[in-house]
Amino acid sequence: MDVPRFYYDLASPDAWLAAERVVAVLGEVPEFVPVSLGGLAAGGIGPFRCAAEVDAYFEDVGRRAQAYELLAVRQPAGFPPDTSFAMLAATYAKQIGKVVAFSLAAFRQAYAAGRDLSDRDTIFLAGAAAEIHPAALAKGAQLRGTTERLRAATAEAAEAGVLDVPALRVGGRVFHGDAELERASP
Repeated sequence: MDVPRFYYDLASPDAWLAAERVVAVLGEVPEFVPVSLGGLAAGGIGPFRCAAEVDAYFEDVGRRAQAYELLAVRQPAGFPPDTSFAMLAATYAKQIGKVVAFSLAAFRQAYAAGRDLSDRDTIFLAGAAAEIHPAALAKGAQLRGTTERLRAATAEAAEAGVLDVPALRVGGRVFHGDAELERASP
């Protein structure tokens, strides 16, 4: 039987909500697969036309986080962030077997602590929580092979029918969004 695959981009607060819940909903740890949101059909967060829309979006995320009994939500500065380095770091963390710990730590730094994911110090804090040395994380994220793996994972996700994140692929079916997690459970 195929292992479920959880596709996410750290730029997505919805992906954070799903990442915090996916193991409990499925009853097993899926394969966490970092992908570049810009490389999927939906192409990114938003679109937000003004700051009021961003605020309303975060109010909704906060209500859902509270309903799931998660940490309180804090809107990070500079939202939506440039997660280029963060996603390369997540891809490197996957290579060394620490993707779940790293990703959850990065999500929490962004959406529970309100830190900017485009700030490398935020990524190094998440790496430290996952026991990844900052120098190793910086070097690993900058390797050509890491960039190629992120591109390949994004292309494979799109080919599998992933249109946006978060997405969960169970068997041949893809479930999109935090709200569809329960539909994917056995």
